[in-house]
Amino acid sequence: MRASFRLGRIVGVPVGVNWSVLVIFALIWWGLSANLFPRSYPGRPGAAYLLAGLAAAVVFFLGLLAHEVSHAVVAKRNGLGVGGITLWLFGGVAELRGEARSPGAELRIAGIGPLVSLVIGAFFGAIAMLLGLAGVHGLLLGAMAWLGGINLLLAVFNILPAAPLDGGRLLRAAVWKATGDRTRASVVAARAGWVLGVLLIGLGLWRFLTGAGIGGLWLALIGWFLIGAAAMEERQARMGSALRGIRVADVMTPQPQTASSEMTVADFVDNYLFAYRHTALPLTEDGRPVGLVTLDRVRGVPVGERGSTTLEAVACRADDLVLASPDEQLTDLLPRLSECADGRALVVTDGHLVGIVSPSDISRAVQRGHLRNEPTANR
Repeated sequence: MRASFRLGRIVGVPVGVNWSVLVIFALIWWGLSANLFPRSYPGRPGAAYLLAGLAAAVVFFLGLLAHEVSHAVVAKRNGLGVGGITLWLFGGVAELRGEARSPGAELRIAGIGPLVSLVIGAFFGAIAMLLGLAGVHGLLLGAMAWLGGINLLLAVFNILPAAPLDGGRLLRAAVWKATGDRTRASVVAARAGWVLGVLLIGLGLWRFLTGAGIGGLWLALIGWFLIGAAAMEERQARMGSALRGIRVADVMTPQPQTASSEMTVADFVDNYLFAYRHTALPLTEDGRPVGLVTLDRVRGVPVGERGSTTLEAVACRADDLVLASPDEQLTDLLPRLSECADGRALVVTDGHLVGIVSPSDISRAVQRGHLRNEPTANR
């Protein structure tokens, strides 16, 4: 999930927000200020409901951010890189680079997020209880109680034993510890995620048909997301098994043809596309990559504008490039390939381009990996 804009850095990790957060933020704000708070505490000014709903929604998302930051901190302490944290429609995601090296590390990384949400929920719940004992009733009490309840609910939901939830990671750690097989553990957790997704879709549709309205459809939407994410996790697990031990240098195309970002699209089509038959071309300045242009991006430029449009205008920007080192494990690179829609990685040494990894390079590596892992009797 890519960030639409950046907020800055926390503990050295870039933090961003996807535009879809605005949708759920608006729904939460509207639900609190137009429904829950007026129904529970009638007679207040409209502005008070709006401010209370806004404050509760902001604090809720700060809690989501704390949940993801905790994952990032523990991951870094266990030897994993963290590419960034992104808040989006279904909460947040910490982009971990690489895999946990042991079931214990997996347990620590996965378990800290729900624990943080549990602590946040208990904190606001305790404040609400103290306010109630002190005789304070009103929007402040309502906001504290809601924040306590929603964070406790978030913690419980996240520990459900199904990938890609944190509980799925905990299940994977347990199966990995019991069997010693990381791939099998990942498949078990992914299939549990598929089952949970189906159950949520069924429950959501039933609630919608029995009058729950948008709440039922929301459950079904979460279930649909879980099914897709679980299927992707299973594919990645099987692919990771086939590619384990393979370095980026083993599959990359070395010293690829490059071009200048000032070249026009017409020159690229006339002099490069048909001459070299490349579907992707890195853009460099003094040997350093500054962009990546692909055939799909070029096709989007009208023929009449190709002579005046530079490659820089249509290329994957430097900030969006996926960079890798030759000695990096290919399994560590795979999760990052979705960062730029072109699905390619540029290989650099000391900042200078030395190779490119394309989807076809990875497909060939997967085929070789599957053949390598097949039992001799089956070949």
